[in-house]
Amino acid sequence: MPKTAAPDDSLDNATELDNDDASGAAQALVTPVMRGLRLLRFIAEGGSTANLSEVGRRIDMNRVTVMRLLATLEHEGMVERLPQGGHTVGFSFLKLASRVLAANDLTTFARRVLAQLSSSLQLSAYLAVPDGGHVLYLLRDMPNTGLVSNIQVGSRVPAHLTTPGRMLIAHLSPEALRERLGDDPLPTVTGQSPATHARLAEILGADLERGCAWSFSAFEPGIDACAAPVMDATGDVIAAISVAGPQQRFEADGTLRERVEKEVKAAAKDLSALLGYRANGKR
Repeated sequence: MPKTAAPDDSLDNATELDNDDASGAAQALVTPVMRGLRLLRFIAEGGSTANLSEVGRRIDMNRVTVMRLLATLEHEGMVERLPQGGHTVGFSFLKLASRVLAANDLTTFARRVLAQLSSSLQLSAYLAVPDGGHVLYLLRDMPNTGLVSNIQVGSRVPAHLTTPGRMLIAHLSPEALRERLGDDPLPTVTGQSPATHARLAEILGADLERGCAWSFSAFEPGIDACAAPVMDATGDVIAAISVAGPQQRFEADGTLRERVEKEVKAAAKDLSALLGYRANGKR
């Protein structure tokens, strides 16, 4: 008589583990946040908040909770009151969404812009983005002349030390700069590095006035660099384009510096336009 296979306990154990995982995941969820997101999604999809009781019925929560969540979302700028009653998504919500969309578009558009810039100038071209008090090098395009800079994709450097970093912090207030970079003395890598906020303010002021930042062996000995800011559709500085090349090349070609500045500014302007920025009216 054939032997009957013993029940596979591993299946039961696996089911129990799956249930435990699901239970743990459910316990990790924050109910008030879920309710707020549910309400925000309802408004974003065109739902009316003129009748709070009806809203509560539609999204399965009581009227008082709806009222409190609306007040919180309104305070944070995620929703705004309509003159005729009810709410619509607020500017802060739209700005946040636009930044996420722009981040996806940013690298797509930037690759093309960097390739053109690098090919035209025969210099390494970079896209950098802010990362707290640092700058993160996100993309790089190099000419056939080879690598001249030690900066790699993924390099993270204190913002005040590099040209793209300076462009990313130049618009900040002194208080915001100190909060982001810390107190004096600031980290330095060469004798040209600003060690104090007072000196940094002078440099950033000149950068803003010129519309770009220059470094003459200030970060890497023998390497000159230029950067310009990239704006999103709302006019915020979200990235910087830079190029870097051997100092001797700039010294040998008296027209190169002027051409670099012009083309870096133009590339940053082109990328900003692709992201929806308009100099007059921003959009």
